Amino acid sequence: MKIAVLSGKGGAGKTMIAVNLSELMTDGVYVDCDVEEPNGHLFFKPKVTEVKEVNVKLPKVNQELCNGCRKCVEFCKFNALAYIKNTLLVFDEVCHSCGGCSIICPENAIKEEDKAIGSIQSGYSEGTKVISGFMNIGESSGVPIIEELNHMISSEENVIIDCPPGSACVVMESIKEADYCILVAEPTIFGTHNLAMVHELAVKFNKKIGVIINKTFSENNPAKEYCIKNNLPILSVLPYDSELGLINSNGLIAVREQENYKKFFALILEDVLEEVRNETTSNIKR
Repeated sequence: MKIAVLSGKGGAGKTMIAVNLSELMTDGVYVDCDVEEPNGHLFFKPKVTEVKEVNVKLPKVNQELCNGCRKCVEFCKFNALAYIKNTLLVFDEVCHSCGGCSIICPENAIKEEDKAIGSIQSGYSEGTKVISGFMNIGESSGVPIIEELNHMISSEENVIIDCPPGSACVVMESIKEADYCILVAEPTIFGTHNLAMVHELAVKFNKKIGVIINKTFSENNPAKEYCIKNNLPILSVLPYDSELGLINSNGLIAVREQENYKKFFALILEDVLEEVRNETTSNIKR
């Protein structure tokens, strides 16, 4: 089972939920797809056993062979190539590494070269496997890193995917392998707007959905009203909890620190497992 945890904005509690649920799964695997700002490893502090570089293919032009036919420029739908002043220019930032330009060039003037855009670190923390993607500073897209993460977890059974915030391409790539999506929202008008955004995305990908409303502090709860109106199952409504916030801000995992939090998050995980396959006990640590 692969469970993706999403939120429409940063700071809603997505990583806190993902880390604690991962810790509760038997043979659990935590995957941090928030490759621009991964922070799950700060909680798990895993012993890293493997580091893998992630590369993309980028076109390299031999200007002496290029005859200026512009076939590659016409072919590229992303405008990553331009022929200006007798020189073929390549704009790496918008290149999608499709390889088409090197194939279509009649003079074999374009070859592909590897460029490192990030890395993936794998390790273990008290029995939980931790896999984190890291995008190099200055890179424009983390999608290739998330594609590699998805490839790595395709054979894993019990996975929690910590998605990037928002609903951009990196989020779409993150939920491809998911059997279930947990949407984490704040109980405010702004939080409800972001909940609607990730709800629409999960529906487009035909995913089963449950919602956790975090940091509730009053009866006025627009996010809860949105869930009721749209028939979205509410997995839990977490009250504003300064003790939980302190544990989280200190880089600790709540279910490791206190038994009451372990029971609380276990109930959430049981509800998710029941929603997906009606087996509530076999994959939960006791």
